[in-house]
Amino acid sequence: MLPPELRDGRLQLQSRIKIERAAPGELFDAKLATPFAVLGIRTAGDVVTRIEYLPRGVATLDPTTKLAAKVCRQIDKYLADPEFEFDLPFDYCGTVFQQRVWRAIHSIPSGKTLTYIGIARRLKSAPRPVGGACGANRLPLIIPCHRVVASGGIGGFMHARGGEPIQIKQWLLKHENAG
Repeated sequence: MLPPELRDGRLQLQSRIKIERAAPGELFDAKLATPFAVLGIRTAGDVVTRIEYLPRGVATLDPTTKLAAKVCRQIDKYLADPEFEFDLPFDYCGTVFQQRVWRAIHSIPSGKTLTYIGIARRLKSAPRPVGGACGANRLPLIIPCHRVVASGGIGGFMHARGGEPIQIKQWLLKHENAG
């Protein structure tokens, strides 16, 4: 039988969160402030592995690697010109289905959108799994899942249907003059 302090899963989760937040600089190779969020950038060797939307106001972090500096420069170029095309090394790390969805999303040009159902039809799938793959995207902006919308509206973003994630999606689509 487990000791009482280990029986409560919330206690274990809280401990894990405290450890992860103890040294946030160690989790990212850069943290870049943008008009819509602070972007946490992670790299491994010569590839970008993750870009995370962090709350505005989170402390920034100057790039600690050459690749992280390149990512920041390219994001700045995108912010200045929404038609800028990212040229960064990354891998499509995910299930075979997720990779298919991400490749389809990666081909959507700035200023354009596709619907979840449109991508699903291309892939002979259904809209919900496409939405799930969008939510699992670890490389937003590079794989522009914000360009995937619902048939009758903006749809979800980052597994959310409202709040700050949708505000970020709206900002990005407005920035790109997508409609």
